[in-house]
Amino acid sequence: MLYFLLFTKTLVEVGKLETPQPDERYKAGQLFLHRVFGYRGVILLPWTARVFDRDLHGGTVVSNKEKDLIGQEQLKGLKAEELSYYQVLIDQRDFPFMRSQPEGITFLADKDNSSLYTVSGLDYVSHEEVLPYTSTDSDEPFRHELFEQFLVPSADESKISYAPRDALRAWQEKNIQWLEWTDVHRETTKGIRVTVIPFYVGYKAMNPGSSSNGGSGGNTSSHVHWWRYNIRLENLAGERVQLRERYWKIYSTSGTLETVKGKGVVGQEPILTARQPAFQYSSHVSLQSPSGHMWGTYRMERQDGKLFDIRIPPFMLESNRSGSSRNK
Repeated sequence: MLYFLLFTKTLVEVGKLETPQPDERYKAGQLFLHRVFGYRGVILLPWTARVFDRDLHGGTVVSNKEKDLIGQEQLKGLKAEELSYYQVLIDQRDFPFMRSQPEGITFLADKDNSSLYTVSGLDYVSHEEVLPYTSTDSDEPFRHELFEQFLVPSADESKISYAPRDALRAWQEKNIQWLEWTDVHRETTKGIRVTVIPFYVGYKAMNPGSSSNGGSGGNTSSHVHWWRYNIRLENLAGERVQLRERYWKIYSTSGTLETVKGKGVVGQEPILTARQPAFQYSSHVSLQSPSGHMWGTYRMERQDGKLFDIRIPPFMLESNRSGSSRNK
């Protein structure tokens, strides 16, 4: 039997764990627990992701010339492993207890409109992070505003299970270019693994006299291109550390290079311990060119006050959606 600790610090029964499927993809409607963050989720759609793991290739090579310009050949020369990932909904009852941002996926609703459209409580999860379970709560097995809109109870009377509605398929087809991603980048430094997943958000017409990251000078376009990037930090060593500073390099194919530095991330300086080893957040970047790349470091502090830097693996910012790996 599977029990869940609520904010009242009482255990309640939520369902029965199922046997994980190491070699078989889960289907839309599968309920699960997140192996790292512990939230309850439901699968909407499987994806094939290209995972670039720099730990398998000796890490990021930084030349003497920089540190300032990491050549694109380093980004394109890595061999990728194709692994299964899932687009999922997060149970809204678990939002207050998560060590990741639940505000969701963002994309431009219209290229002529500068506003970002947010889908609350959407996440992307690797196959190995899925712990499948069957709910025993027939009254409210899952709480999310899109749950009943996207999923319908299946005909299997032996357990509480769900199947995709036509509304889910239509929504995914309409917004596929904003929701889809194909690349995952990983790198471990001194026991801290950083995973980055970039998304192309869209573009909008640039207002006269406006500027954006990487947009000053050079051969710029008349559009501002936006990307969202999701970052997870995982403490694999177990020693208590705290993120103190971030340091970014943002290169645009228009020929510009921008440096961004500051305290913490998204207003926080998260602590990673053996008990709470992971933290996840999202941010955005814009360029006045259709492509570029980013890389950087985080400055971490040990419990004894000593500081050390960990690498953020370089990743491409691309607006070209050709060569899709979406599974139809």
